[in-house]
Amino acid sequence: MTDESRIQELSLEDVMGERFGRYSKYIIQERALPDIRDGLKPVQRRILFAMNEDGNTYQHAYRKSAKAVGNVMGNYHPHGDSSIYDALVRMSQNWKMREPLIDMNGNNGSIDNDPPAAMRYTEARLSMIAGDMLTDLDQQAVDMVLNFDDTRYEPTVLPSRIPNLLVNGASGISAGYATEIPPHNLGEVINALIYLLSHPAASLEDLMKYVSGPDFPTGGIIQGLDGIKNAYTTGRGKVYLRAKTEIKQLRAGKKQIEITELPYEVNKSELVARIDEIRLNKDVNGITEVRDDTSREGLLIAIELSKDANAEGILDYLFKKTDLQIAYNFNMTAINKQRPVSVGLKQALSAFLDFRKEVIRRRTEFELKKAQARQEIVEGLIKMLSILDEVVATIRASESRKNAKENLIKKFQFSDPQAEAIVTLQLYRLTNTDVVALQNEHDRLTKQISEFNSILKETKELNKVLRNELKEIEKKYSNPRRSQIQTEVSQLKIDTAVMIANEDVIVQITKNGYAKRASFRSYKATDDNGLTDDDYPVYLAKVNTLSSLFIFTNKGNLIYRQVYELADTKWKDVGEHLSQEISGLAEDEIVIKVFDFKDLKQTGTFVFTSSDAFVKQVDKNALNPTKYYKKRASKAIAIKGKNVLVSVAFAASQNHLVVMATQKGYLYKFPIGEIALMTAKSSGAKPAKISKKDRIVSMDLIDSEDLMVLMSDRGHSKIINPLEIPISTVNSVQKAETIFIMADEIIGGTQAISRSKKSELQAITNDNQVIDFSVNPNNISGLDDEFKRKVKVNKNSMIVKVRLKQEVIENG
Repeated sequence: MTDESRIQELSLEDVMGERFGRYSKYIIQERALPDIRDGLKPVQRRILFAMNEDGNTYQHAYRKSAKAVGNVMGNYHPHGDSSIYDALVRMSQNWKMREPLIDMNGNNGSIDNDPPAAMRYTEARLSMIAGDMLTDLDQQAVDMVLNFDDTRYEPTVLPSRIPNLLVNGASGISAGYATEIPPHNLGEVINALIYLLSHPAASLEDLMKYVSGPDFPTGGIIQGLDGIKNAYTTGRGKVYLRAKTEIKQLRAGKKQIEITELPYEVNKSELVARIDEIRLNKDVNGITEVRDDTSREGLLIAIELSKDANAEGILDYLFKKTDLQIAYNFNMTAINKQRPVSVGLKQALSAFLDFRKEVIRRRTEFELKKAQARQEIVEGLIKMLSILDEVVATIRASESRKNAKENLIKKFQFSDPQAEAIVTLQLYRLTNTDVVALQNEHDRLTKQISEFNSILKETKELNKVLRNELKEIEKKYSNPRRSQIQTEVSQLKIDTAVMIANEDVIVQITKNGYAKRASFRSYKATDDNGLTDDDYPVYLAKVNTLSSLFIFTNKGNLIYRQVYELADTKWKDVGEHLSQEISGLAEDEIVIKVFDFKDLKQTGTFVFTSSDAFVKQVDKNALNPTKYYKKRASKAIAIKGKNVLVSVAFAASQNHLVVMATQKGYLYKFPIGEIALMTAKSSGAKPAKISKKDRIVSMDLIDSEDLMVLMSDRGHSKIINPLEIPISTVNSVQKAETIFIMADEIIGGTQAISRSKKSELQAITNDNQVIDFSVNPNNISGLDDEFKRKVKVNKNSMIVKVRLKQEVIENG
């Protein structure tokens, strides 16, 4: 029958809150966070205690790890054997622990994150330094509590002589708290403790003269002194860990990057695989081979480079893109007085000193009681020897051992412990007992008791004992620093030339905005350029992958791309549309001009002309790419209303003349210096007025030796000498009055050509036909001469643009 009195009606929220609170408190205090005093988590402490209790110490032979795990699990830590074995293995790994606490024989894993052998195969024992964390356990130096089944006692903290929290660090996650404490150099920490013991008011700067920063077991380079100072002040900070590398010269002019030390807890095999993946994908140009040459002599990753490779640039790329450099975030959280707290350097050192003082005090009290008890017995034995016959007679006359004790106490005034010691003595001892030896022991005990009392009563003497112990530990275990500390964090700027293959490719950018690059081999393999019938190439050239492209549209926008950023396709593919990456382009926006530059340092100006005769110059550097260039176009000129940008030219100097042509045949000429230098967002200025029914169709930069081709929309053309065109003013504009064969023809386009050689040109129609033709510079006409038929145009087509022929020259 159910006992209804045991049934309670409780709110689920209250039950869950209370139970989770209990669980959280447990995993914070008893699982994931280390104690500020001995720097150990409970599972680590129980492993060390159980192995010490079992005599599995460094003075003895190895024992199976399974035995140690079984003892811990059965007596102190009622959890899974895998978690206990994992903790045991970690304490033996010299690439994770600055001073390993377990000495393991067998496969205990590797820096490649290989798993350790099963516990039935490996053997383990305490390391020598772990012995100094357990030294005073038998002297009541720390509190002992019952284990989980109340059958044994275990320590709440180990009486560690090693400042383990800082020396080996800690890492863990609990409910609402996490900890990440880096390892430090034992010698440095001991020296800081000795200094702080003598100077309790020491500042962080004083202490950092001894503890300059973490010291990782894998070595490497630590960058960021400010991050270390923040961590030592508040418990939180950020530094960067970098591998130790060296660039070595090989035969035949080749170089090799050698990596001999890695950042803390970086997986070596994964790092090598990642670098080799970069090589295979050709994310960086110049890596020919990646090898893991690690041996018994030490860690070594070799990265062999090609002859002309930029070793420093490749190394910077690897620092940025792989775990050769990582960020390390301090989160120095530990349990202090049963509470999780963030601790700085001084707080951690002070807590350890206070703990050691308490251990020494309790140990001294234990030793004092032990010495006093022994002295009392020695005094009794000395007194007994002086009346030995009487004592023997009294004992012989007694009826029992208990009666003998009572008679000795009553007749000779011995104390109970003294009487017990006398009746316990075996008969043969009476003949060998030397009163002189007892007197010497009594004197020695008297001296010890005096020293113990001095330690307990005088802080100076207690500090002296502590200082000597610290010096002893420092002398016994101190070793050189492994990690190098650099004050500043190196700024990684990746050289673009390192990331890509330095080669020539064929680039095509079309009127409709399709862009691609292809190898010269792919270009020669087919006559199909991938274009649709309503498109034609605005730009077609053989250029280097490191070149920069300035792509201008009819809406006044500028799209910047480096050649290697274009889609790498087969030549017969159409390529990728610019709008796939660039947002905000209009549906009717087209590409009108593309310029390529070997580098962005080239100086000069761009000259812009819109259909409504607005003209301006913009310094090239003002149009260099911003950090957002991959996502959106930048403004090169502000276009008003329904007008468009019709021409863009690049002027490397200010020695050119500018010639603009309108549909109705008006020509405007003026020195480039008269065009104002303006910002990219401006519209420009009008050098002359044009009719509202007319519009600009082209603009050319003319040198003194250049000629100019004029072509009508129906394919009639003539070559003129631009020098015959007078300099234009607002009231004086030259019109080629006799340019038309038919009254309804208009100017389709113009193009500057060389005076010294035959020029190959192309006429572009409104239905995107590209018509090739050539012109002879010897056939010069006057301004008033008639146009002659040059290009045959379909009945419903009209020429809207003339340009130099777009072609790829094989010799580059």
